[in-house]
Amino acid sequence: MELSSIIDLDLYPITDSGFLRSCHDTLTRDGALVMQNFLHSGAVDAIRREGEDFRDQAYFCRQEHTVYLSPPSDEFPTDHPRNRLVVSSKGCITDDVVPADSPLRALYNNDVFQNFLCTVLDEQALYPYADPLSSINLHYADPGQELGWHFDNSSFAITLMIQEPAQGGGFEYVNAMRDADKGEMNFDGVEQVLDGEVPVKKLNMNAGALVLFRGRNAIHRVAPVEGERTRMLVVLAYNSQPAISLDETARMTFYGRLN
Repeated sequence: MELSSIIDLDLYPITDSGFLRSCHDTLTRDGALVMQNFLHSGAVDAIRREGEDFRDQAYFCRQEHTVYLSPPSDEFPTDHPRNRLVVSSKGCITDDVVPADSPLRALYNNDVFQNFLCTVLDEQALYPYADPLSSINLHYADPGQELGWHFDNSSFAITLMIQEPAQGGGFEYVNAMRDADKGEMNFDGVEQVLDGEVPVKKLNMNAGALVLFRGRNAIHRVAPVEGERTRMLVVLAYNSQPAISLDETARMTFYGRLN
């Protein structure tokens, strides 16, 4: 499948040095880069149909977790920001369910697309997960489902919006909320976010949008979906080193199985 049949290369010339520099600078400055209408409508429709066709193979779960995605600590009381629990609920189909001829697989494996990502993200190379589940995931959020406030463990996230919900389901974030590398967790700031006392930024993304986001130090969430239309989002997950698998605990938590 040709890249030009998946991406609007006229709107997004991903091999042009000036365009690459602009994307890099925007992501560095804002911690987020939204490219509306990145995918052609035909590719979006094909991926949406795949999501509908394979929904019966999705793993749906509801979890309570801390903002820091780590087990509660006995060093702090249960109502401390380090230990306060939020709710995440979603469905997910895994890489091994995505068809071999899917536009998602063609895009994920395309060298030109990967070179674009490397330049914008300041990565030397990108590699798929070694396990059979984690490289390409399609997430479903039905009415009432959400992703609670959290920080990512990885330094970047790459997503494609496939179907917007009728209402709700907005991506909200507060940039530079902590400095994980220095061990600065900013409990006071996190508490203010959890209590709704801090203005948040919102990312607007239409069906077909590519979003690059640095969520390691930016606290973020997906607000509860409202209305009758399921929110469908694809996560394209890469590693900066080869032969890495998502650990077994995470696979059981996110996918309900190991392989």
